[in-house]
Amino acid sequence: MISVQGLSKSYGDFTAVDDVSFTCEPGRVTGFLGPNGAGKTTTMRMMVGLTNPSKGRTSIGGMRYADIPNPGRHVGVLLDASAQHAGRTGREVLTVAARTMGLPQSRVEEMLALVSLSESESKRRVRNYSLGMRQRLGIASALLGDPSVLILDEPANGLDPAGIHWMRGLLRGYAERGGTVLLSSHLLNEVELIADEMILIGHGKIVAQGDKRTLLASAGGGGTFVTGLDNQHLGAALQGAGISHVPAGEGFRVDVEPVAVGRLAADQQIVLTDLRAADGGLEKLFLELTSDTQREQFSEGTKA
Repeated sequence: MISVQGLSKSYGDFTAVDDVSFTCEPGRVTGFLGPNGAGKTTTMRMMVGLTNPSKGRTSIGGMRYADIPNPGRHVGVLLDASAQHAGRTGREVLTVAARTMGLPQSRVEEMLALVSLSESESKRRVRNYSLGMRQRLGIASALLGDPSVLILDEPANGLDPAGIHWMRGLLRGYAERGGTVLLSSHLLNEVELIADEMILIGHGKIVAQGDKRTLLASAGGGGTFVTGLDNQHLGAALQGAGISHVPAGEGFRVDVEPVAVGRLAADQQIVLTDLRAADGGLEKLFLELTSDTQREQFSEGTKA
């Protein structure tokens, strides 16, 4: 488990992280979201001892990271995929790490296979790797010691769609086996698909945290868009069930969750052509809660 308590970091008069507290539980993926400069990376660096906090503390499995014996066997960290020895091959990077942690060479081979770096790619100098290949190597390094906790900063950066899909399955499986995952990302849809819990940060302060449903409810979200092959039948069924609904687009907007509408449609043998949450997803919530931290500000009537 990860526990962050009152973590703060100031540089002179500038406060990069301001009294941040949260926990990450085993068996769950926690997404850490915020605009550029919001304090995500600084928080993660303090968690693993790379930056000294001005106040507060972090424990991983009940211990400070610096006090964990052979920490790579307990905590896998990827904060910057480009911060690897450019003159070494991918295989050499993993081999040095394995020897440092007292792991057999067979573990290196397992990780290369896990992240799909081929024999020829593993012999290539890291300076000649694409960003996506460096991400795969960084993930392999983080997983090398078979840790119980993963702390990953933008792990999907540089991956193509197939690579992102692979990473999603990898981290989901890791959590299902009891691992604790904290990952930051600007790919909001990917976080929405994989994360059990979400923490939103802006200007160094946490502006919201919880699971997706709780966050959307607190932001005034909710409701469902639904369209059927026979909207007249659908409307009558909604009215008969006492479900408030108004016309929207080619269908209706209703004030209950999608699962309730789906059950009603199944009971009434109504074929649906569209059924989705009307809240706009994580992106809308994210933009609303961090609106004063965004670099890009748009207003109606602005000319392109």
